[in-house]
Amino acid sequence: MPIVAQTENIFIKTDWRHVLAQSLRSSDELLAALELHPENFPDGLSAAKQFPVLVPRPFMQRMQKGNPRDPLLLQVLPQRVEEEMHPGYTVDPLGEQNTNVATGIIHKYHGRVLLLAASGCAVNCRYCFRRHFPYNENRLARAQWQSALTYIAQDASISEVILSGGDPLMLQDEHLAELIEQISGIEHVQRLRIHSRLPVVIAERLTDQLTEILTATRLRSSLVLHVNHPQELSPLHAERLLKLRQAGVTLLNQTVLLKGVNDTAEVLIELSEQLFNHYLLPYYLHVLDRVQGAQHFDVSSAQAYALYQQMLARLPGYLVPKLVREEAGQPHKTPLHAF
Repeated sequence: MPIVAQTENIFIKTDWRHVLAQSLRSSDELLAALELHPENFPDGLSAAKQFPVLVPRPFMQRMQKGNPRDPLLLQVLPQRVEEEMHPGYTVDPLGEQNTNVATGIIHKYHGRVLLLAASGCAVNCRYCFRRHFPYNENRLARAQWQSALTYIAQDASISEVILSGGDPLMLQDEHLAELIEQISGIEHVQRLRIHSRLPVVIAERLTDQLTEILTATRLRSSLVLHVNHPQELSPLHAERLLKLRQAGVTLLNQTVLLKGVNDTAEVLIELSEQLFNHYLLPYYLHVLDRVQGAQHFDVSSAQAYALYQQMLARLPGYLVPKLVREEAGQPHKTPLHAF
């Protein structure tokens, strides 16, 4: 009996859903855990009223206590500057409302389509380009999957389905498996891509069952994570990601260039090297999407290109991500060239 109880206790501690349920949900909670005080932020932390705080404890534990400029903290801490209005920053910087062609479907680019498999996230990043997105109008309950799948089935040009959100890995494994099985039943779809930040902030989400799901399908599967700083990675990430790579899942990463977080060549170079050590290939380095409330994170295109040049000079080509900006109405992401 004690052995069973001990096993159950271990499961509870390591199950990703339990970890998510224990997330920090207020600035006061977050600051207390990091031995910080509101006076460390004289400009104020009132922006949580517009976009709430949500920080899983494993992510918080990778922050440096007592450091108000910690690069992970700055990504999730609501600051008053978010409430300022700036020209050129909008609630829909990528024009997604114009390409939101059906409930839960965003169709921006030829040959691939975004399926918003879940509306929730495991962490609220302050620079999120969808922080104002109308998720209430795009929630896809399991009973509504068929309408989205019908849209995909009727367009033979679609060869890739990208599960996005919110965060698609907020789905339970069994529901994710069911959705992928239905997508695989559409003959012209050949590839499946999952974009997720959940495993970055809760590495336990990389379950053995997830690996089985992504390799059991006839679809060629890719998992694209969103790591912005080398401090976000842990030995548990390396252990779980190795299993996915050995199983044949393509593992990529995309990063957002953020002022005060990763806007130095040293950090970006270390990030690329650490990504490779954790079995991830750098895919994209995005300049900031100009979403209202995130202007304090902006790094100019000229500075971004200068950082990119330093990466080219110091890294092998396969560790240099593509430097891009996403622009509304364009048929592809826009590479940034010399200024």
